[in-house]
Amino acid sequence: MPVRNFITASQLIGENVINSRDEDVGKIKELVLNLRTGEIAYAVLSFGGFLGMGDKLFAIPFHLMKIDPKKDYVILDIEKSKLENAPGFDKQHWPDINDKKWADSIESYYLLSIEETELI
Repeated sequence: MPVRNFITASQLIGENVINSRDEDVGKIKELVLNLRTGEIAYAVLSFGGFLGMGDKLFAIPFHLMKIDPKKDYVILDIEKSKLENAPGFDKQHWPDINDKKWADSIESYYLLSIEETELI
């Protein structure tokens, strides 16, 4: 299979996300763009629940994710327990993604969680 250099947003939405232990940590439900830079700021992951019911959404800073160009999944190096305890929201009550305080807290949570994973 050839290595991909580009991918469309619609190809990313619905992709499985795994961690370095090959554990399923969710699916990408949405992408949030930074209007100033044109880059993807967050991938919104769905995790938990059953058949789409009761699942929690998480805004993950996109720069912390890796797209495997040869496979059909995205890698997020975080332990499942850290994601289960991460600040999340439900489909009907999104946070104010333009709030700098919220953005800083999300960035800090995931950076700290990934650093802890690397130490294990």
